[in-house]
Amino acid sequence: MELRGGKVVLRSVAVGDEEVLGRIVREPEVAAWWSPPDDFAGMLAVVLDGEVIGAIQFAEETDPEYRHAGLDIFLTARHHGKGLGTDAVRTLAHWLVHERGHHRLTIDPAAANTAAIRSYAKVGFKPVGIMRAYWRDHRTGTWQDGLLMDLLAEELT
Repeated sequence: MELRGGKVVLRSVAVGDEEVLGRIVREPEVAAWWSPPDDFAGMLAVVLDGEVIGAIQFAEETDPEYRHAGLDIFLTARHHGKGLGTDAVRTLAHWLVHERGHHRLTIDPAAANTAAIRSYAKVGFKPVGIMRAYWRDHRTGTWQDGLLMDLLAEELT
């Protein structure tokens, strides 16, 4: 699978990507929001000019009464603040809406992750509400709040 955004390419994780992604997810700026996954299967590598700079994933609810998809993303700290995460999320969101037929997408950043929240808002995601004590910070063991955000197909920018 390969999806082309304005700046980034999203492609299936390939042999050798796991080591790079493992280093990225352990960076302090990334580890603040992400626990290292057991593996990167099912994720898409976020690639900029041939270099893997992060990963994005999605999950689809297939029950017809609740059909929607959820997304998550992380990028290496040296590429934060450059619009690349926004481009990756927008690219995957377009595919999920136009190719997979979803009418609604969700994303759930940590409530304190203001940079991520701003990025998702640029794609069209809107805050739904705070999910109290939603995720456990693997570094401290404390429960943290999350922000549920969603996007309806017609709101995709």
